[in-house]
Amino acid sequence: MQLGLEGMPSRLVRVTPARLARWADCPRRYRLTYLDRPAPARGGAWAHSTLGAVVHNALRAIFAMPGRGRTLAAASAEIRRHWKSDGFRDAAQAADYRERAENWVSDYVEDADPDLEPVALERWVSASAGTIVAEGRVDRIDARGGELVVVDYKTGRHGVTVDDARDSQALALYALAARRTLRRPCRRVELHHLPTGSVQSWEHDESSMDEHLNRASATAEQLQSASDDLSAGGDADRLFPTRAGRRCSWCEFRNSCADGRAAAPPLDSWALLRP
Repeated sequence: MQLGLEGMPSRLVRVTPARLARWADCPRRYRLTYLDRPAPARGGAWAHSTLGAVVHNALRAIFAMPGRGRTLAAASAEIRRHWKSDGFRDAAQAADYRERAENWVSDYVEDADPDLEPVALERWVSASAGTIVAEGRVDRIDARGGELVVVDYKTGRHGVTVDDARDSQALALYALAARRTLRRPCRRVELHHLPTGSVQSWEHDESSMDEHLNRASATAEQLQSASDDLSAGGDADRLFPTRAGRRCSWCEFRNSCADGRAAAPPLDSWALLRP
């Protein structure tokens, strides 16, 4: 607990980057995800999400191995071991993307430092800061030059830029939480885009960290206020309005949202794969 402006205790708001992003994308989607009970039915699997999960699981397994065990054969084997075909158009498309994933991960492993020993893999980190408790699961945490480095894997259809690394609220909060959880300095964040082999990084200072923290705190205050008002009997549609747009085409709650269906046409479950 913290003391409020008038000396009264105020509750810390516990947030993850996913919660903050979901509110920013669409407050109604936030409500349907985290607040409505019973939770409404979600749509089916998306191929790009399946692909991303497979690659992440394979990389976690590979970097848990000793350096000498991170061979090209091991990379391919881990993709095959974790493979799922949910959301793909058909068996042929699934086989095509499985081969792509094997190539992406094999190339990534081949370029990686064989002496790399990650500090953590899929590590849950948490830190109280200001009015929030920021927490989440980091893909990988490395140690370089006495400091921690947050590594986030990407498999999306679009490449990544240094602006993406600098502007990522998720990465900044992970860095903050990592240094508090592991009690070591952490300023550098990296996006590793497997399909292109691109690595984009940014090194935060206290000013940029504070900027991300202040933005996260403002968002957390908004979503918590709306949640409290809903619990007190407030109008759900007013407190959690639909923010309609292109994302409505692939929202998992599309079938429960007339506004979303009116805003954008549906997409095939494989439409967001990298061509």
